[in-house]
Amino acid sequence: MQASERSVQRSVQRSGGQAPEAVTGAGRVRGVEKDGVARFLGVPFAAPPVGPLRFAAPAAVPAWDGVRDCTVPGPNAPQPPRTFGPLDLSPVIGQGWRPGDDHLTVDVWTPDPGGSGLPVMVFVHGGAFVAGEPGAPVYDGTALARAGVVLVSVTYRLGIEGFLPLAGGATNIGLRDQLAALAWVQENAAAFGGDPGNVTVFGESAGAMSVGCLLGSPLAAGLFRRAIVQSGGAEMVHSEGPLRGFAARVAAELGVEPSAAAFRARPLAETLAAQDRMSDPLKRGDLREPDGVDPGFGLGGFCPVVGDDVLPRSPLGAVAEGSAAGVDVITGFNAEEMNLYLVPTGLLAALTDAQALAGLGAVHPRAAELLAARPEATPGERYAALLTDLVFRGPALRLALAHAGTGSGSTHVYEFAWRSPAFGGGLGACHALELPFVFGTPERATGPDALAGEDPPRALADEMVAAWTGFARTGDPGWPAFTPEGRALRRFGTPSVDAAADPVTAG
Repeated sequence: MQASERSVQRSVQRSGGQAPEAVTGAGRVRGVEKDGVARFLGVPFAAPPVGPLRFAAPAAVPAWDGVRDCTVPGPNAPQPPRTFGPLDLSPVIGQGWRPGDDHLTVDVWTPDPGGSGLPVMVFVHGGAFVAGEPGAPVYDGTALARAGVVLVSVTYRLGIEGFLPLAGGATNIGLRDQLAALAWVQENAAAFGGDPGNVTVFGESAGAMSVGCLLGSPLAAGLFRRAIVQSGGAEMVHSEGPLRGFAARVAAELGVEPSAAAFRARPLAETLAAQDRMSDPLKRGDLREPDGVDPGFGLGGFCPVVGDDVLPRSPLGAVAEGSAAGVDVITGFNAEEMNLYLVPTGLLAALTDAQALAGLGAVHPRAAELLAARPEATPGERYAALLTDLVFRGPALRLALAHAGTGSGSTHVYEFAWRSPAFGGGLGACHALELPFVFGTPERATGPDALAGEDPPRALADEMVAAWTGFARTGDPGWPAFTPEGRALRRFGTPSVDAAADPVTAG
C-alpha cells in the first residue's frame, strides 16, 4: 500500500463521522470530508480589501473566535463576465463574480488533516489577470490530495483592483496577494498535514505568468521550493510608462483621476463596468514598449509592472542571474494554444491576410516578416501558430533556458499535444486543455462543445496527476531534465513520448 493511500485511510478513520477541523494562526476552521479527502473552502489569508485596504497591499487577517465554517465556497475576486463564443469555459474559469468583501482566501484539500510532512501544492488560477477563481469545477483537488499532497488554491485581486498602477496605491497588488498567500502557507501548512519546507507553486496562463514573476521576485525567496509554469513564462510584464498611460485611459473611462483615492470613491460595480468596456482594443490604446512590442500581444492591458519592490527588474532577467537558484522548475506549453481564442469564435476560419497583419502589426514591429515565415495554409492558421509561439511557447522555452543556464535547481519542460475533438476537432491542443488532466478531473470538462470534448482519455489524466505530484514530492516528474544542450521535453498525448524542443524562432 502506498503512503498516499495509507494517508487517505487514516483521514477516514480519524474523522469518525465528525467534520474535520484545523487550527490556523487566525482561528479554528471547520471543513467537510468527501471521498476520503478533507476540504476547507474560503479560509482567509488576508483582511478583506475594502475601505482604505482597497488598492493597498494585503493586510493581516483579523483573528476570530469560535470555529469558522469553511464548508462551502465563499466570495471570489470581483470580475466582469468573460465568454468564448459557444464554448463553455466555466469549468476552468468559474461562473463569474460571487460578491463579498472577504475574498482574499484559499481553498485547501488534504488527505490527512491530522498528519504531517505531506508535500504542498499551491495553485494560482488563470484568466488573463481579469477573471477566474480557484473554485471552478476542474480545480477540485480531490485527485491531487488522494495522490498524497495538500492542495492550496489561491484567490487574488484581478483587473483594476489587482493590476492597475494608481497614484497613492500599491503596485502589483495581485502578485502581493499571491505572496501573502504563500506566506500564509508557510505559517499554516502544518495545520493541514503539510510540510512548509516542501511547497510547489503552480499556475496556468495568467497564473503561470504570475509564477514566472514570483521566480524573479526577491520577495518570494524562501516561500517555495518548486514551481510549475503552465502556458506562461516570465515575460508578460510592462514597464511603468505604458501602464501609467493605460491607467489614465481607464480613469478617463470611469470619469475620475488615476489615483487610488478617486477609484476607492467609486463602487465596485462601476469600476467593473469600466474594466469590461476597456476590453475593447480601441479603448485600451497603445501598450507597446520602447522596442515596439506589446508584451501582452493585444490580449489585455492588466499585467504586472516592473520597477517596484515586487519586481525590481525583468523577472526573466532575474531568473537568468540566479533569482530562482535552488528552485526546481517545470515549464511548458500546449501545441495549439491560440485555438481557444480563435476556433469557438469562428475567427480562425474567417481571418484574412490583411486582418492578421493589422492585428499583429499593432503589437509587434516585425509582423509582416513573422507572418510571411509561417508555412501554414490559411491566414488564421498562420496567425494562431505565430501567437502560440509569441505568447506561450517562446516564453516557456526562454524561461527554461534562463533557469537551466544557472545550473542550480532542476529544469523540466513539457508540451501538451493531445487534441480535443471539440468543435469538429478544430479546438485541438488549445490553451487551458491540460488543466482537467493535471487536476485529474477530465469529466468536469466534457461534452460535444466543451473543452475536452467527449470521452477524454482517463489514462492521460492519471499520468499527469502522477507527474505533477511526483515533482512536488521529489523534484522529478518522471522524464529527463532540460539542459541548454539537450533541450529534452515530455510531449503529453496518447501515448506520451520523450522528445526535444525545437529552437525558438519568434520573439
